[in-house]
Amino acid sequence: MSNKTIRSKTRQNIEYILLAIILLAGFLVRLYKINNPVADWHAFRQADTASVSRLYLENGINLLLPRYYDLSSTQSRMFNPQGYRFVEFPIYNATHAILAKYFTAIPFEIWGRLVSVFFALGSGYLVFLIGKRFLGKWGGVLSSFFFLLLPYNVYFTRVILPEPMAVFFSLAGVYCFIKYFDEERYLFLYVSGIWFALGLLIKPVILFYTIPLVYLLLQKYGFKGIFKNRRLLVKLLVYSGIILVPFILWRAWMSRFPAGIPEWKWMFNGDGIRFRPAFFRWIFVERIGKLILGYWGLIPFVLGILATVKKNLFNLMFFIGMLFYVTIFATVNVRHDYYQIYLIPAIALLLAQGAIYMWKSEHFNRVLSRIILIFSVLIMLGMGAFQVKEFYKINHPEIFEAGKAIDRIAPKNAIIVAPYNGDTTFLYYTKRRGWPVVDNSIDEIIKRGATYYVSISLNDTDTLNSSKRFKTVEKTPDYIILDLTKPIAK
Repeated sequence: MSNKTIRSKTRQNIEYILLAIILLAGFLVRLYKINNPVADWHAFRQADTASVSRLYLENGINLLLPRYYDLSSTQSRMFNPQGYRFVEFPIYNATHAILAKYFTAIPFEIWGRLVSVFFALGSGYLVFLIGKRFLGKWGGVLSSFFFLLLPYNVYFTRVILPEPMAVFFSLAGVYCFIKYFDEERYLFLYVSGIWFALGLLIKPVILFYTIPLVYLLLQKYGFKGIFKNRRLLVKLLVYSGIILVPFILWRAWMSRFPAGIPEWKWMFNGDGIRFRPAFFRWIFVERIGKLILGYWGLIPFVLGILATVKKNLFNLMFFIGMLFYVTIFATVNVRHDYYQIYLIPAIALLLAQGAIYMWKSEHFNRVLSRIILIFSVLIMLGMGAFQVKEFYKINHPEIFEAGKAIDRIAPKNAIIVAPYNGDTTFLYYTKRRGWPVVDNSIDEIIKRGATYYVSISLNDTDTLNSSKRFKTVEKTPDYIILDLTKPIAK
């Protein structure tokens, strides 16, 4: 093969070569502190997720009865003696447990992070395909670049959480629907429904990913045209059924275990923050503007919105769907920054659209436009990394030593009180079921089965009172362990 032919093929496949480099870079940056203990940012949520996986690993997988270590009333306001954990359908946890069981050379927690990493890379590829469809090959490459290398998304797609898996399933559903839209092959429609059904079982919020799909349908058939085309209408009803029926069945099953269902109504507008100044500050300034886009990323992002043309509103409609999401789920998006992970595909597509507009600028000085684009992207990535670096820090390493001590001292079936302000991270490191907070009198908790008390807060009122009443098994400057079955004689 001649050098000319090789160069020609390289030019033809340049986007795939660049995509491979981006995917490799996306994988490598997610290996940063991959061996971190589950005690970094949002450790409480990661610990809850990891504990379901660990119990699957120890006791076998039962998708219909996920359990974790927390028996307290903290989550559901009800005593949860079986430790049921009905939040998402435990596809992520089963995947984590299976990999940890059969590939033991890699530690359990690292496997949990790698599951998220692999699904993030898959999402990066899907974002490339979607970007390529609506923005051309360079739009696809840039969309994948932004998705995989935004520091915010780097961190939140290497955590032990089901969100990266839900995003992947949702993007797979979006892409298959686009294939159906382009080729009118109903197989793609039904496969899209299956992907969305899996995503919905994990996180119901992915329904907002269907808003740009509704736009595509209306663009092609019109509102009246959909209802006049009976064959299409039936197919769409079947499609909706594929998505919704598994979710409805799962929710019906969950309702039989109310103690295992955390409070959720607060997520919408539990504190009345929606449309108040604090809502706009936290969502649009602190999260999207600062944490995700590092301020300077607003330049290509806003220009991406302004560069939207009437005949191609897909990217804009995708982002509008995400605005509906953060508005409806106002309180949880303000309180928890990881909930904005669902915005990243739409943001990546608009960043790519804005970057192309600036690079090809016909309305500004092209040289200056390109310089500003490169500068803004570099500052965006640097500022984002500066913000996110704090997320990797471990603030309370003493919980590891205390957890190891209780694991050494207490029998495996011991039930532990490990007060940590309701945070289950400490309880997770005891590898025992129990209470992450003293949610009742200590006597009532003992009646419910607690046998050991371990605390890293030696001057806490509950700890001081309990240490006067029960035998101290072990005490160091960092923690104290009490045997609740051995009261001190008065």
